[in-house]
Amino acid sequence: MTDRTLTTTRRRHPAGATVVAVTGELDHHTARELTQAIEETPFGSDAPVVIDLTGLTYCDSTGITVLVAAYNRARQADAQLVLVGLNADLTRVFRIVGLDQLFSFQPTVEHAISALHP
Repeated sequence: MTDRTLTTTRRRHPAGATVVAVTGELDHHTARELTQAIEETPFGSDAPVVIDLTGLTYCDSTGITVLVAAYNRARQADAQLVLVGLNADLTRVFRIVGLDQLFSFQPTVEHAISALHP
C-alpha cells in the first residue's frame, strides 16, 4: 500500500477550454488517475485542453509518459494543449528531458487561456 496520492479535477473554462487540474504526486503508483482523466477529456480543434500542474509536487518518468501521451492525443485530434503552473524544479526537469520542445508552458490558467485565444 502506498500513501502517495494524486487527485484530478476537470472543469470547463468559460472561454471553452477544458482544464484538468492535477494535485499531488504523479508517479507509477498514481499515473492511472491522470491517464483516466485525460482519456475522459474531449480533445479537438475546437476543444483546447489546459493541464494545470500548480498542485503537482512530484513527477517521475511514468508521469512524464502520461503527459507525452496527452500531447500525442492532442496532436492526433488537432487540439491545442498547454501545461500551466510548473514549479521551478519541474520546469528544470521538463527542459532537461526536452518537453519544452513539445509543450507550451504558461504560468497560470488565465495566461494559457489568453495564449489560446489571442
